[in-house]
Amino acid sequence: MFQRISSKEAIALEDKYGAHNYHPLPVVLSKGRGARVWDAEGKEYYDFLSAYSAVNQGHCHPKIVDTMKDQAERLTLTSRAFYNDVLGVFEKYITEFFGYDKVLAMNTGAEADETALKLCRKWGYLKKGIAKDQAKIVVCENNFHGRTITIISMSSDPDAYTDYGPYTPGFVKIPYNDLSALERELKDPNVAGFLVEPIQGEAGVYVPEDGYLKKAYDLCKKHNVLFIADEVQTGIARTGKMLACDHEGVRPDILILGKALSGGAMPVSAVLADDEIMLTIKPGQHGSTFGGNPLAARVALAALEVVKEEKLDERATRLGEIFRQKMRDIDSPMVELVRGKGLLNAVVIKPHKGKEAWDVCVKMAELGVLAKPTHGHIIRFAPPLVITDEELNEACDRIKQAILSFTE
Repeated sequence: MFQRISSKEAIALEDKYGAHNYHPLPVVLSKGRGARVWDAEGKEYYDFLSAYSAVNQGHCHPKIVDTMKDQAERLTLTSRAFYNDVLGVFEKYITEFFGYDKVLAMNTGAEADETALKLCRKWGYLKKGIAKDQAKIVVCENNFHGRTITIISMSSDPDAYTDYGPYTPGFVKIPYNDLSALERELKDPNVAGFLVEPIQGEAGVYVPEDGYLKKAYDLCKKHNVLFIADEVQTGIARTGKMLACDHEGVRPDILILGKALSGGAMPVSAVLADDEIMLTIKPGQHGSTFGGNPLAARVALAALEVVKEEKLDERATRLGEIFRQKMRDIDSPMVELVRGKGLLNAVVIKPHKGKEAWDVCVKMAELGVLAKPTHGHIIRFAPPLVITDEELNEACDRIKQAILSFTE
């Protein structure tokens, strides 16, 4: 029988036995339902991080959990050495859902990004005719695509790449939201793809100028370069559309999904593309023991059904507008800027009398709202999309109270 422990005990155990690769808020969570979570002592909080947008459908959504239980009692893992009776059903559903020929199922967002990079290079050599080992992929500064050696090789964040070299070659970094820089690099015939986040989440919910994605896509088409969208965090209704690219009518050549693809129930990710791209990878050239397992496939299918049935994209649009307005209405010198789309938002915090974004987050936690700073001075706010109007309004009042406590 699993024995519950106190918050103090849990923190002490992690500190002693776990790697120190995170700096969490001193809150130990024990239970979650919908937009709310509870700590080990039973204190209730509003979750405004959603496990970095993995629980868009809310914590422990009953349909997802029931599906998981049912499949877990039938069959969890076969490996891809054999067929299973769930994966094909999921593949048909998700390809029709997003409008692609094929899907390649993986587990984590980083694995999905790696898969997309491999697909892009394969296509570059086999279809575009780039000379062996000369393919380049254009990426944006301040990106966050994961933590593998190859992915951190394209990072401009010293915390992500320092002391992990030598780095994987073949990536060209340009400023985000800079079409001139993109066009300049795309003229190189060795460029196979352009990998971009429609909104840079980890960078502080940096929303590009209107029209950027569409113009970038058009430039890629002009130069026969694949447009690759990392929608691991922005996808699955988070920004008010099923995909953030949908805001500008852009259909990526390669689409990367993860996080909320399972509703936060387990690691599930996917890469979608049409046959010309996907079928460049042949049997034995890429795979994953757990990728496409029957448990993940059923959970992901249920998670997508929840988003569609509950119209979570429409909820994100409406509630996001309310949230941003309430944040802008806070009369405090600490609120420097509010930005975002749907229910992916950020408040840029200006230090005041020695108090910074971290202090605001600690105070919010005391008041029952959980969020984390990114890059020291930005607080990202991303509640589960199932949050009610009443819950959102109450949480906004607490956020306001936390900020004003340092300035009144």
